[in-house]
Amino acid sequence: MGEIDRQCRTESLEKSPGKGDGRNKKPLPDQEVSFRGVDNSNQAPTKYGGAPVNKEKPNFRPTGALAKHANRVEGTKISLKYHEPPEARKPPASQPWRIFMFKGDDVIDTIELWQKSCWLLGRSHEVVDYVLEHPSSSGQHAVIQFRFTQKVVEDEFGVKSTKGRVKPYVIDLESSNGTVLNGDDLEASRYFELRDKDILKFAGSEREYVLMLPPPEEKRE
Repeated sequence: MGEIDRQCRTESLEKSPGKGDGRNKKPLPDQEVSFRGVDNSNQAPTKYGGAPVNKEKPNFRPTGALAKHANRVEGTKISLKYHEPPEARKPPASQPWRIFMFKGDDVIDTIELWQKSCWLLGRSHEVVDYVLEHPSSSGQHAVIQFRFTQKVVEDEFGVKSTKGRVKPYVIDLESSNGTVLNGDDLEASRYFELRDKDILKFAGSEREYVLMLPPPEEKRE
């Protein structure tokens, strides 16, 4: 009887599942989807067995909320709609640009544009450089930006060279009621070069903003 009992126990142990029975210990495919949120059933197994885990790469780009917060003006809840480009420059002393604001035939204000590289215009007193009082104007309506631009020129001998100059431009900041240059509505979010005696109008205001570049012999006061 003792020999028979030993044989029975041996057979039972051989039939019992063990570490080397080849059984797959990983979760079922539907469990992997639940645990990891991905289905790796069609991917090749790793050298350790089982499907590789898809690792999501970190995203360091700011979210919309973070980017908006980064543009916010300190002490306010206002986010700036415009930032100066790399080619922004203050105009040289030889270019004393000004804007004369007309109401009818009368000059009621002057903007000394040459003092800065960028002028933000609009109704938001907290952030703009020059306030547009008309109620149809947007909080951040438009920008007058001085930019350094270059072009290739060729002399009479065919020699090419690059010359640069600082010029004024206007850009409408997707305002509600638009910006007008010399009677033409401007496309929003695009730079337009300004020249001497150009006339700007903003939104529904009848006031005219006339750009002027005084003659070279005229000195700043």
